[in-house]
Amino acid sequence: MENFTFYSPTYFEFGKGSESKTGELVRRFGGSKVLIHYGGGSVVRSGLLDRVKKSLDAAGLGWVELGGVKPNPRSGLVYEGIDLCRKEKVDLVLAVGGGSTIDSAKAIAAGTLYDGDFWDFYTGREIEKALPVGTILTIAAAGSEGSPDSVITKEEGMFKRGGHGDAIRPRFSILDPALTQTLPPYQTAAGITDIMAHLHERYLTNTKDVEVTDRLIEGLLLTMIHEGPRVIKDPNDYEARANIMWAGMLAHNNVAGVGRSQDWNSHNIEHELSALYDCAHGAGLAVTMPAVFKYVYRHDVMRFAKLAVRVWGCQMDFDHPEVTALAGIEALENFLRSIGMPLTFAELGAKEEDIPKLVEALCYGDGRPGSISGFVTLNADDCTKIYKMMV
Repeated sequence: MENFTFYSPTYFEFGKGSESKTGELVRRFGGSKVLIHYGGGSVVRSGLLDRVKKSLDAAGLGWVELGGVKPNPRSGLVYEGIDLCRKEKVDLVLAVGGGSTIDSAKAIAAGTLYDGDFWDFYTGREIEKALPVGTILTIAAAGSEGSPDSVITKEEGMFKRGGHGDAIRPRFSILDPALTQTLPPYQTAAGITDIMAHLHERYLTNTKDVEVTDRLIEGLLLTMIHEGPRVIKDPNDYEARANIMWAGMLAHNNVAGVGRSQDWNSHNIEHELSALYDCAHGAGLAVTMPAVFKYVYRHDVMRFAKLAVRVWGCQMDFDHPEVTALAGIEALENFLRSIGMPLTFAELGAKEEDIPKLVEALCYGDGRPGSISGFVTLNADDCTKIYKMMV
């Protein structure tokens, strides 16, 4: 196990009706003038946005609002939010929505206190200072409600990149599983896939002797395998929703990733798909992960075989561990198919003729050096082959 530091100060308010405590929590964490940041659509139609505003009013707090966050959140709205926060002297950013809204809120919180272009934080600069962020989660997927991470798409060039820093970990997050019961099955399945991807990205490590975090990851994957089909069958299964929501947070606040190298190549490769085609991130990961895993499994066959045995219940073939490893990847594909996820370019709406464009953006775009690094370092030729495996 490698040396590590772990700082996770987020206060979680979990359960039915917990959004009623919004005003109380904003005040507890020092807010007096709030930016309410949201997408639109469901949070408006469900009445959630109005309930949030009433809670803030009852606590005597000022607020302004900025809606319009899209899936794969854009830089243009971040710049607009930064300007609004500065003009209105906002001192806390409240995200009401899913991972895209939370990621956009984090970018606004960081950019408001920064003299330069907030995009610096998405090309390698650590986020060291930001306005406090609070969240009210409406979809279990990205894990941004407990993480120090944010992903934004830069509209100039359509580069999708991540920023990082403990300063953007939410000060509080309100998690009411009932808020996710109205999600369409496809969105629910995409969220489940994203959670499982976060776990796989941590499981694929080159660090030895990390049994504690291996077991945490395996346990969370088993939870998703158990609860995913239940919630697809019955969207109103509150207990399944609750388990998935908490697993999604644990999958990405890095409690299961400390002391070990991590991968993130599947995410990097997928980001180009969702940037170009605006597909759901989880759906893109369903297409990307199996292709990446089949391409790199020989790097550490036993790690893939262990996952196959411990999580998917495959029989270990000690003479031919590669057979066990591939059986585990096939089991993952079958699970993703069973919950309604795509597995090919065509199902995702991607085009084979766009592969050179995807590879160029992935390996060279926005200052990248010609490769991406993780469990295995992949160059442009590797990435081209992986994209072709998805066709």
